[in-house]
Amino acid sequence: MPGEGFIAHMIASLKANKRARVSIFDKIKNIKKNKKTELFFPNKATKKDLKKLREKIERENTVSFFKKVGLILIALAILFYIINLDNY
Repeated sequence: MPGEGFIAHMIASLKANKRARVSIFDKIKNIKKNKKTELFFPNKATKKDLKKLREKIERENTVSFFKKVGLILIALAILFYIINLDNY
């Protein structure tokens, strides 16, 4: 019979939706509130390491900026060249 596959999928979907759902309010009630929670970072960085990292990131950002500007300038030059081809 036509539609049997559709009906079987519908019944399977309805069975799957019958599972017990936990409301968000129940989840909030079960959260343990601990005031002594601290972040733990096992690796310590010295000021020298941080300075080196900062300089490296600044260098990478500068190189990235100049690459982007260069690509934009090349794209604009090609665009102006294409526009000027129509004038001839």
